[in-house]
Amino acid sequence: MSETNVFSEKIAEKPAADRQETPVLRSFVFFLVPDFSMIAFATAIEALRIANRMLNYDSYKWRLASLDGNPVVASNGVEVAVDNSLEEERRLLSGKDRPSMLFVCSGVNVERHGNKSLYGWIREEYNRGVAVGGLCTGAHILASAGLLSNRRCAIHWENLPGFAEAFPKADVYADLFEVDGNVYTCAGGTAALDMMLSLIAEDHDDKLINAICEQALTDRVRGPHDRQRLPLRARLGVQNARILSIIEMMEANLAEPLTLVEIADHAGLSRRQIERLFRHHMGRSPARYYLEIRLDRARHLLLQSMLPVVEVAIACGFVSASHFSKCYRELYGRSPQQERAERQVEAA
Repeated sequence: MSETNVFSEKIAEKPAADRQETPVLRSFVFFLVPDFSMIAFATAIEALRIANRMLNYDSYKWRLASLDGNPVVASNGVEVAVDNSLEEERRLLSGKDRPSMLFVCSGVNVERHGNKSLYGWIREEYNRGVAVGGLCTGAHILASAGLLSNRRCAIHWENLPGFAEAFPKADVYADLFEVDGNVYTCAGGTAALDMMLSLIAEDHDDKLINAICEQALTDRVRGPHDRQRLPLRARLGVQNARILSIIEMMEANLAEPLTLVEIADHAGLSRRQIERLFRHHMGRSPARYYLEIRLDRARHLLLQSMLPVVEVAIACGFVSASHFSKCYRELYGRSPQQERAERQVEAA
């Protein structure tokens, strides 16, 4: 009999009304920020729900909160009702209903939803011994609250460049999730499931983790340092190891681009060989490909951060804003300023 069937039989043995009265191991508050990622939020809560179902008792409980106690609309347009407002949660801090963990759930446009009251409440929860965490772009709000200085953290790869520029004291990684002391962050998406499974594994044995995975139709628990994105080989459809190595080198040196001579020295190839490789496999020169990588990073910064355009240019290795604007317009058909303005109109 499989582990899942063992747990399922336990559920079938007793009606819901007869569920065991066992002390809750962890209680959670999920604070919803407008435009939050539904997939990160749902997979986090579902891991807890399935754990309770497999155990036939409530090892975990949770409630939802928002700034004003009103429903919050996720980035997919679905409106979610909450239990409490921030002020109501603040009052619960001193009583028996104080949570053991607080997770901030956010998503796109996170920098538009900063709030001093929110930052103060998160710090208050943390100072009272409540573990705090961020799902998807939640690390941005934790950093704004001053809780990520000199701490390891994770954020969605699309937001990582802007986050790193905005919070240089945070030790951010493109990992699935990070745990540093009493602070938990994950990159969002299904990484929220992996992080919650790691939490549940601290409280229960592997049988429960396996049962949750089978219920969720996932074949393994990914580790915190598994990669967020597909490998270059899969993303680009390129199999040549030498050109993949050169592209990795380019991606690691965007703020201060390497010269072709430096790339050739590192790769152990001649400039002519590199030119031929790129023409054959990428359909463009290495200089052009390098420029497009830098402009792609710039576009992410424009769309996912509030950095001034001139700082975006510097972060992507451009010596002047005018040269940056010229290159950007040639590739995308609009200026960086127009890109930022269109994004703000869409977010309004």
